[in-house]
Amino acid sequence: MHPLARLAKATVEAYLTRADLPYPNPLTPELQERAAAFVSLHLEDGSLRGCIGTFQPAQENVAQEVVANAISAATRDPRFWPVQADELPHLRYSVDILSPPEPVSDPSQLDPKLYGLIVENGARRGLLLPDIPDVATAEIQLAICRQKAGIGPAEPVQIYRFTVRRYQ
Repeated sequence: MHPLARLAKATVEAYLTRADLPYPNPLTPELQERAAAFVSLHLEDGSLRGCIGTFQPAQENVAQEVVANAISAATRDPRFWPVQADELPHLRYSVDILSPPEPVSDPSQLDPKLYGLIVENGARRGLLLPDIPDVATAEIQLAICRQKAGIGPAEPVQIYRFTVRRYQ
């Protein structure tokens, strides 16, 4: 398991068992970086159990970003009940470190296997990470992002793409 995924796992386990939160010291150069991050929790069968992140850095460094988002993925994802301690042995963790979003002028510049996607209309924003099972086309990716943001199919959107470094 990669150290970032291990940090997410240790954070969730400590939080749910009321132990001291792990915080690496000293921070490696990778953990000192300032970047947006998502933490995803999956069950052993691969189904999603929680996923929360940031599209822009919200913390001082990647380590803090992972700790905050791991707790949120386990306890605050509105699609799921909070994770319970008896589920801990059955969870798998991944951490995505996002590149800065870049504007896209045409959907032909998208590739759902390579790029994550952000769509915006005013204050409404939807994000989808890259390489999600069953998201095979840019059209499906755009439709999911619009739905997540509550943006109708005919409403104008600003489109941004990003890459991730995924650690498991």
